[in-house]
Amino acid sequence: MRTLARNWKHGQADINILALGVLLGDVVIPLVHEVLLHSGNSHSELRIALVSRLLKSVSAGRWRVLIADREFVGKAWFEFLHQKRIKRCIRIKETTRMDELLVREQYKNLRPRQVRGLMEKAWVYGSLMQVVATLSPQGERVIVASDLPLYDVLQVYRMRWGIECTFSGMKSRGLGLEDTHMTAPDRIGRIFLLLSLAYAWMVRIGAWRADALPIAVKAHGRRAMSLAQYGWDLLCDALRWQRPLFQTFLALLMTAFPSPSQPESESVRY
Repeated sequence: MRTLARNWKHGQADINILALGVLLGDVVIPLVHEVLLHSGNSHSELRIALVSRLLKSVSAGRWRVLIADREFVGKAWFEFLHQKRIKRCIRIKETTRMDELLVREQYKNLRPRQVRGLMEKAWVYGSLMQVVATLSPQGERVIVASDLPLYDVLQVYRMRWGIECTFSGMKSRGLGLEDTHMTAPDRIGRIFLLLSLAYAWMVRIGAWRADALPIAVKAHGRRAMSLAQYGWDLLCDALRWQRPLFQTFLALLMTAFPSPSQPESESVRY
């Protein structure tokens, strides 16, 4: 699971959406969300309430890990996830205390692209966790606290790139969430829900298409386009000109996504 949070301004109004989503390939599909009435970070109580809502539909045993950025920290939040047996992979701030030291003191001599961890777990926000750090090419420390095995921490945390792909597809480079110019929280919540459904549909079609014709991979190792964009092209064409194909895509919307290890041909049923 991923925590997603984005805010922007329209006129004098701050628009801030906090969401939880599931990673599918290279994108994150929002599952539950809350529209906030202020800019800046959410508080632990709101995040706990959002996770509790999702747990009613998706039990903790089905969560591989929760990935979050450094805005999503706090003792109550960390303890809640631990009590629910949800594994954590959360970036922490340099000013966070790890045992008795600030983490920036523990990792002050990092070199670019170097990865450093501790032989033993450390106390972070009241939880005993693995702490792994690296230095980005830009010279910024990336420090992640997690319940995962030491060598998996950064690899899993890097998956949060799917969050950026999702908000890019939901906003200016895709479905145009910002272009609605809405500021009323209830209306933003409803349109976000509809766009999340549309985005999931695009990704579902993209996964179906990629099973027959895989997306090209560029030299840097990433796909030339996301699953959402791959599905968007076909969906637009079907809406305009190909009604039989549209019916196929409508059926796809009501079928489960294939698991990462399961080919599409074994999971799609009409």
